[in-house]
Amino acid sequence: MSETVADRGKDRALGAKGEATRQRLMDAAEEIFGTKGFYHTSVGDITAKAGVAQGTFYLYFPTKVDIFRALVEHLSHVLRTETEVATQGARDRLEAERLGIDAFFKFVHRHRNLYRIVRQAEFVDEALYKWYYERMARGYARKLQDAMQRGEIRTMDPDLLAWCLMGISDYTGMRYILWKEENQADAAKLLDFLTAGLAPEKG
Repeated sequence: MSETVADRGKDRALGAKGEATRQRLMDAAEEIFGTKGFYHTSVGDITAKAGVAQGTFYLYFPTKVDIFRALVEHLSHVLRTETEVATQGARDRLEAERLGIDAFFKFVHRHRNLYRIVRQAEFVDEALYKWYYERMARGYARKLQDAMQRGEIRTMDPDLLAWCLMGISDYTGMRYILWKEENQADAAKLLDFLTAGLAPEKG
């Protein structure tokens, strides 16, 4: 995954109209993949929803898999960006965790279909599925390690901790937002549970 679909798209000078058409296709694919699933969606379904000719699709994406990959890459970028913005100015790592969890739950609430698309990726493109989580975990682990060095959280394997925290947020979001369609789970209550394990050891 050294070069993403989004990266390749930047090499093509689409112009404002072309970018708008590409975004319409992306929005349509997000909705249909999220509701019908990848294997039950056709290129015709996407173009009909986007309101463009079927041949137009192939000016932007060589195959249905390519637009699926672009959506996963887009989700990765937007989620990481929103989390970064939400946690800026946090006083310490525990506050950053609370703000980050809250931002993640709000993101899931707004992008239920994209959340479902990532789960489908395991069966559509396993390498893409692993890339999505591994890329997120690398940056997360670095932030946790920095916090350990500052004494804000207890010292442990930062990579292991990153994956554990990602798993907790991921499945909590799935249960209380994706399945129950609530506005958001209570990040503060979840952090109360995590604080005992993350807090620095006394003495």
